[in-house]
Amino acid sequence: MQLHFSASMRSITISSNNGFIDLMKIKVAACHISYRTLFHTILILAFLLPFVFILTAVVTLEGVNNCSSFDCFGRRLGPRFLGRVDDSGRLARDFYKILNEVNTREIPADLKLPDSFNQLVSDMKNNQYNARTFAFMLRGMMEKFEKEIRESKFAELTNKHFAASSIPKGIHCLSLRLTDEYSSNAHARKQLPPPELLPMLSDNSYQHFVLSTDNILAASVVVTSAVKSSQKPEKIVFHVITDKKTYAGMHSWFALNSASPAIVEVKGVHQFDWLTRENVPVLEAVENQIGIRNYYHGNHVSGANLADTNPYKFASKLQARSPKYISILNHLRIYIPELYPNLEKVVFLDDDVVVQRDLSPLWEIDLNGKVNGAVETCRGEDKWVMSKHFRNYFNFSHPLIAAHLDPEECAWAYGMNVFDLRAWRTTNIRETYHSWLRENLKSNLTMWKLGTLPPALIAFRGYVHPIDPSWHMLGLGYQNKTNIESVKKAAVIHYNGQSKPWLEIGFEHLRPFWRNVAAGVGIFFKMNIKLV
Repeated sequence: MQLHFSASMRSITISSNNGFIDLMKIKVAACHISYRTLFHTILILAFLLPFVFILTAVVTLEGVNNCSSFDCFGRRLGPRFLGRVDDSGRLARDFYKILNEVNTREIPADLKLPDSFNQLVSDMKNNQYNARTFAFMLRGMMEKFEKEIRESKFAELTNKHFAASSIPKGIHCLSLRLTDEYSSNAHARKQLPPPELLPMLSDNSYQHFVLSTDNILAASVVVTSAVKSSQKPEKIVFHVITDKKTYAGMHSWFALNSASPAIVEVKGVHQFDWLTRENVPVLEAVENQIGIRNYYHGNHVSGANLADTNPYKFASKLQARSPKYISILNHLRIYIPELYPNLEKVVFLDDDVVVQRDLSPLWEIDLNGKVNGAVETCRGEDKWVMSKHFRNYFNFSHPLIAAHLDPEECAWAYGMNVFDLRAWRTTNIRETYHSWLRENLKSNLTMWKLGTLPPALIAFRGYVHPIDPSWHMLGLGYQNKTNIESVKKAAVIHYNGQSKPWLEIGFEHLRPFWRNVAAGVGIFFKMNIKLV
């Protein structure tokens, strides 16, 4: 920085050290200037010169001397003078470059990864790591934590599968105690229903419900909730079907705990003359074929390649291998017209539902010649629960499936269905069901995996009449974000999925709708049983 006085003392010039730029030029009128004024001027300049020097140095380092105009100089100098310099963009670009480089290289084998963010910060301070080392450590930590989270998620899903497939101690003890009652208590063995009510079992002026289950606790909740919600409970007839091992306990419960004024009939599978090997050959094969039993009852985790799947697909595969899907109780719904030849219309209920509203209007629905009144599951507010099409259930890479089915066809729900048995008996639904089961067995279960709904979706094609979704709300056994207000308004709520309300893995905010009915039944108090 240089200060020049003209020979005549009429001007003062401030220029840079190289002399190429005149930063300031002051003209002084000789006739009016005084030494006092000159002194004050020099004093002010002495104060400003250090700042001008610093700014000039910064501008020179940034290459401002390449700019030929004073306007260009101002644009460059202004933001710096006002303190608005931002180098974050350059720093970010440099860091992106390092991250891209680290992403394409292997993590050094001798790199010791910290276990927490605090440890990472401490190591950075103590060891003065450069940006590249920091990036390697960051990548290594993220990959390590991702692997641990993934393994934990698979372990959680496996444990949940085992919890959902097992029988809680309370339910097992309930069955044993009621079976003991059946053998020792004559009242537990009394005829259901009483002889004078037997004609009502085939009287079509009554509202007939069919329930197939081996869960005594669940059955009691379904029956109780339906009877309490009905405006005409005296017109209700429940046909409860169970297996041979549960029959004594199921009979004991309903013999000792009347659902009056409703009528309850309990029958074991072994008591139906129609259910012979000749009539259900495919189901006999499903239950007894070694390969099928190993698939559903074998080790579901051993040998599984978890690296080639994600937790969602893994959970679906586990659920598809639930042993309930080869139980004849789960397939019995397809034989309702033959099991109850005198009935014309029934409502079928799964054992994991709760009835919250009078279901009498279901018998008034005109199915327009169709067989199955059901809620469609391809449209609705809940995009997870109500977004099911055929592509969600079938393997469309299989040639038979691709040739006969449309992946975009709307699916419907089992669990609360209105069946017109007169119309059903004029169809070949049962034969179609058997035919596709055979094909799936021949293909080693490659056409579909999940239970009884896929073959039913095929067998009932063209025979389904959609009913209002408010009659049947699904997903309470797997959708944790189910809308509570919608649950309260639904006629039937369905805990389909693994998180059943009688299990510890049930969703806490959804269990009360089921447990309140169970508490009203008094089953825990009467049998001195703790469920969970």
